[in-house]
Amino acid sequence: MRRPGRDRDAASGQGPGARRLPGDISLCLVTLSSSVRRLRRKRGQHHQVFRNIGRNEAAEGRSLEPLQAALRLGARVAWRRLGQKVTLGTMDSSVLAPLGEAIFLFLDELASACAEGFAEATAEAAGEMERRRRRLLDLMVVDPPASHDAIADLAQAARWALPRQVAAVALEHRSPDYLGPLPALPPDVLIDLARRDPCALVPDPDGPGRAQMIERGLRGWAGAVGPAVPLARASSSLRWARQALALAKRGLAPASGGVIRCAGQLSTLVIFADEELVRTLAATRLDPLRRVRPAQQETLSETLLCWLQSGGNAREVARRLHVHPQTARYRMRQLTLLFGEELHEPDARFELEIALRAQRLLGPAGHVISEHGVLTAGAGAANLAGRSQPGRSHS
Repeated sequence: MRRPGRDRDAASGQGPGARRLPGDISLCLVTLSSSVRRLRRKRGQHHQVFRNIGRNEAAEGRSLEPLQAALRLGARVAWRRLGQKVTLGTMDSSVLAPLGEAIFLFLDELASACAEGFAEATAEAAGEMERRRRRLLDLMVVDPPASHDAIADLAQAARWALPRQVAAVALEHRSPDYLGPLPALPPDVLIDLARRDPCALVPDPDGPGRAQMIERGLRGWAGAVGPAVPLARASSSLRWARQALALAKRGLAPASGGVIRCAGQLSTLVIFADEELVRTLAATRLDPLRRVRPAQQETLSETLLCWLQSGGNAREVARRLHVHPQTARYRMRQLTLLFGEELHEPDARFELEIALRAQRLLGPAGHVISEHGVLTAGAGAANLAGRSQPGRSHS
């Protein structure tokens, strides 16, 4: 490092081959040289100051553009004043270029520090906002949900407007090493993929275009959209969505594009709300079918369900099953012999339709009634049902 005396000599032009400068310019350059050295020593301090300025701008919700514009304006003003000094002859033009370069470089560093602080604060705020939104989702889908006041306070902190209705979305859990695309849902949809059971909450799900937007956003993901419910019942919507997703994995609830809409599967959800109970109902109501061979059980079950759905019209049954009307009437005579007056009792007909729908949903293998009165599936069950029964005759 040069001694101050040497710096002063060099600045005043007293070194070998140097041109002598006026005294006031010499003093100015000596002062500037000292200031530049101080700025270099305090660069870290200035950098932190302007980082904090950038953070403050982000915290106040302002853009960084006005601050950067002010720095650019300051640089232009400084450059203009230096040019005026050269014009007036109070500064040598040879120092103008390096001095201007130093000014713009220094201001560029300050602008970068502002941008760095702004980006850090924005990322921290986004992370905190995301944590609040996940916590808000937890409060609403837990059963029973948190109090309305607690939800409203956290919603305000998370900048999430409380909607009148919501629909919960149950998503298929992905492995931790999953590298595929994440759901592209609108900003007002609360979502948490880190949960043990990933889910989302869609505000105002019945709004214009909302259903299509959610389906597009979930492209590539398997999920179920629960029914639209009041905000206080969000946990119920999520429970039904999870049930629908579980049924879809078993092939009992058809999905369109990987997304199941519970609004179109309510009857299936009702039937399988208690699967053991619906199996017991089917075993009780369809017990008369055990009197016939397994092959006939499937044919007569299909005919009976079609007859119940068509209001007892044999011609409509024939049309739906693509058989001759006489064939449909023959089958109905068989069913009348098996079920008797139950076919004309409203309550019995209602339970029969539930049992037959459940049997149809439980699989194409011909779910039959075993000799123990239990609804079972598969070829083994069919063979079991075909065994001779004490006191039973086969037709």
